[in-house]
This record gives sequence, structure tokens and C-alpha cells, in this order.
Amino acid sequence: MKFSLNRESLLKPLLLVSGAVERKSTLPILSNILFEISDQSLTLTATDLELEMVAGTQIENEGDSGKLTVPAKKLLDICKSLPEDSRLTFEAQGETVIISTGRSRYSLSTLPATDFPNIEEWKGDVEFRIMKSELLRLIESTHFSMANQDVRYYLNGMSIETEGSEIRSVATDGHRLAICKIANESLALPARQVIVPRKGILEIIRLLDPVDEEIQVFLGSNHVRIIDNEYSFTSKLVDGRFPDYRRVLPRNGDKVLETNKDLLRQVLSRASILSNEKFKGVRLNFAANELKITANNPEQEQAEEVIEISFPYEDLEIGFNVSYVLDVLNAIKEQEVKFTLADANSSVVIEGRESGEALYVVMPMRL
Repeated sequence: MKFSLNRESLLKPLLLVSGAVERKSTLPILSNILFEISDQSLTLTATDLELEMVAGTQIENEGDSGKLTVPAKKLLDICKSLPEDSRLTFEAQGETVIISTGRSRYSLSTLPATDFPNIEEWKGDVEFRIMKSELLRLIESTHFSMANQDVRYYLNGMSIETEGSEIRSVATDGHRLAICKIANESLALPARQVIVPRKGILEIIRLLDPVDEEIQVFLGSNHVRIIDNEYSFTSKLVDGRFPDYRRVLPRNGDKVLETNKDLLRQVLSRASILSNEKFKGVRLNFAANELKITANNPEQEQAEEVIEISFPYEDLEIGFNVSYVLDVLNAIKEQEVKFTLADANSSVVIEGRESGEALYVVMPMRL
């Protein structure tokens, strides 16, 4: 088995699939990438048993078709460090593969390709096409609210829902909730909900570019698959029931504040410097013409910021984890934001003033 290709042809698919390589696996084979040679095409596959990435490239085949596995990190480091326009020749010899380019020669150990795990063939029962930019917006608008290593394992991921012409993403860690929806009149989708694990969501963000190119999405009973003309990405789904978030959406908000997003973000960022490092609490005091933001820490240091607002309601004092509010302000694309409040013990609803595409709920903190 022998084939040749130039560095750029190999580096791009190698970078694509490397995100699925398991770094700390007890199974050595998962640190390798599977190379499959068929005629003049090379297919690269990497998996950690939860995610699978497949990408392909063209080669000059000088031997038989076949399969081998190559250590992912070592091969990637070699490729990155070679000069541009290098031409690489791979030749399998027993349990090693010889990579030669110019006067350089590398010998890497291989593992049997028959040991490489394969995500079983499956068919998605919900299938749709969506612009990469739309899917990226849907996921980026909510992903920061996913839980991380929560014992409620179904929160360590994102709920993707389809219904009619709408696709929704929902994430919550129990303290905050993020919902984003996009509507596409050309879609007619069945009502379906799946939970994509946290690692899968972060990998999708890495793969997608904010461009108006279509991508195919398949939802199955145990997997989600995204197919692009350059790669195929598959992730197992979280087997669990996502909480009914509609029940926790506050309905009693009768006080609305509209303000400039960047101004509020700046004052919250400055106040957070002197908040308690562990709890990140800030106090917001709403009055008729001003919003006073205060933060203090165990060292008795204090920050106070005041901005002008229009708040024609009773004065209100409420505490929040400032990191949660800043995450929301960073995710909202519009310049003006809208806060809907009820009282000091009720969650706040935050959204862009105009679009209503994304909605965020943040629970208050007792300070």
C-alpha cells in the first residue's frame, strides 16, 4: 500500500477530523486516525466513540487499496511543521508506515485497522437542509447556557427541536435558560426533540463557518449527523428527557427596561471586577431615572456604577450572577436590549428589543 499527495491536500481533512480524536483514551486505537484508500481517494476517520468525523481528499495511488491507522497527533504535528508545497509519500510496511518527503523520512507505528471502531450504519428519520450561518447562529446563541459535568446528565448538552417550519435550540444549567429559534417557510418538519451532548455542540461550532452555504442535518433515534461537501460529522445523542422549559418561562413580568447593550455590558464588566470571585454577585437597583449597579467582595472592596434609564415603575432591587448576564449580552446581536422584570425573587427575561429570535431567562441571586 503506497500513495502520495501534497501537504495542503492532507492538512485540511486532518485538521477537520482531529477534533474527534480522543486525547486521554484508555483505548490506544482511539488516538489514531483511520486511513481508507480506494482508487484515487483517501478517506480519514476519527472517533472517540461518541463523535465521529469523516473527511476525504484525492491522492495518487501507487499501490493497492486498503486501510491503516496512523497516530493522529504525531501525524498532525509533522504535517504542520513541514514546508508548504511539500509532497508526502506514505508506504505501509508491516506494523509501521513510512512517510517520506524530500530528504525527510518518518516511521510511525500503526495499529490494526480491523480494531478501529465504526459507528453503525443508521438512517436519520428527520432530515433538513439549513444554511451554515443559520445553524451556527442557532447554536452560538444558546450554547453558553449548557451545564458542564452536571449530575443531571441531560443538561450537559443542547436540545435541538424541530416543528413545522421552525428549528429551536434550548440550553439550561438550572440557573439560566437560553432559547433561540429560526423559521424557514420552505421546511415542513415533524415535531422532534433530541439532546446533542456538550462535546458534540462545541465541535459543530468549530466546524461551521458563518457563510450562506447549505448543509444537511439528519436526526436519528440515537445519533445526529451533519453532512457537508468536505466532511461528515456524527454524534451520539444524550439518552434522557430534557426538562419542559416552557413551564419555567416567567409570565408575570410587568416592568420593562430598554437600554443600550454595549453601555450596560461595559458597566457590568467593570463592576464585576470587585465582585466575589466565587459567586460573582452584583446588585441592580432600578429607580425612575437611574440604574445603580453595585458589587462587593470579602475584602470589603466595593464598585458602584450608575447609568441613566427610563423606569416608570416602583423602585426595584435585584441581584444576579454577573457572568450569566454578561454571557447573554455577548450573545445578543442587537444594539438595544429589553429586560422584563417582576420582583426581586422572580427571574428576568432578556432579549433583543426588535427580533425576538432569541430569549434568555436568568434566575436572581440572594445577596
